[in-house]
Amino acid sequence: MKRKVMAIVLTMVMAVAAMCGCGAADSGTSNDTVYKVGIVQYVDDASLNQIEKAIQAELDAKGAQLGITFDYQDYTFNGQADQSILMQIAADLIADEVDIIIPIATPTAVVMQSATEENQIPIVFSAVSDPVGAGLVATNEAPGANITGTSDAIDTDAIMNLIVTANPNTAKIGLLYDKSQASSLGSIEDAKAYCEANNIAYVEKTGTTVAEVQAAADALVAEGVDAVFTPQDNTVMTAELAIFEKFTEAGIPHYTGADSFALNGAFLGFGVNYENLGTKTADMAVEILVNGAKPAEMAVETLADGIITVNTETAQAVGIDYSIFKNLCSELVETVTAEEFE
Repeated sequence: MKRKVMAIVLTMVMAVAAMCGCGAADSGTSNDTVYKVGIVQYVDDASLNQIEKAIQAELDAKGAQLGITFDYQDYTFNGQADQSILMQIAADLIADEVDIIIPIATPTAVVMQSATEENQIPIVFSAVSDPVGAGLVATNEAPGANITGTSDAIDTDAIMNLIVTANPNTAKIGLLYDKSQASSLGSIEDAKAYCEANNIAYVEKTGTTVAEVQAAADALVAEGVDAVFTPQDNTVMTAELAIFEKFTEAGIPHYTGADSFALNGAFLGFGVNYENLGTKTADMAVEILVNGAKPAEMAVETLADGIITVNTETAQAVGIDYSIFKNLCSELVETVTAEEFE
């Protein structure tokens, strides 16, 4: 009789334990819950590295808050701006059965989207300037597939206005970019339209490698341009430390679409705060993994920071009093030349 009673008690205890276990799993907040997060960097540069660090920091913070683990340590890769490497990374992440992929920059997002067409692994991209133009989403408001994310779209007209504000006699602007970077093309077209509408001549020079960008910079100096504009172009970004002195010595201010350019020696960067962008990207990924949000229904997030970052050393060298920009942005930040953000 005692044995029968003990058996019944044990059965009841096991049933209760099983019910509790199921409840923890369903809530998605058990300490045993682990989500595998693939983070794919396009190439090493100050902006993209800043985004990656912010994503990782926010995943750690959210994990601690929710009592779960976002495992990105084993699934973070750098594509080294190489299409074949990016494709291999995508294949590896799929084989590892990651729960979500976070690609940083447009070329990376395009490869990851193509690789997940069949398995539909959720994707949350970061720093894609024109998601619709790149063919990643149907619309920014309703992406319509397994992908959404954050955009670092810039206001090109606002940057061009800065050029004219600093020098009302601007007659010729150089446009420096990588024509193979889809993220740059829309902004370059906007810059051309601005120049044409304001009777300003422009000169285009492009490069797909650091050496070609250096040669393009030399050509713009030889052309005698009054200023140079570059959007959020990853190729030019990787070359900035190698070209900024060319422009500075010629007295030509380089206006760009990201603060990292200014960090690496350009006169000015105008755009979003990339740390905030990375944090927002991670928050969207958590919303999908933990709360079951659907990427197809999550609007692409575009931050309207309007932050100007000025390299004070370069500003002094080219002779521009950047205080004139204070009323043309949400925040004016000063920096000096360095390789990476602290």
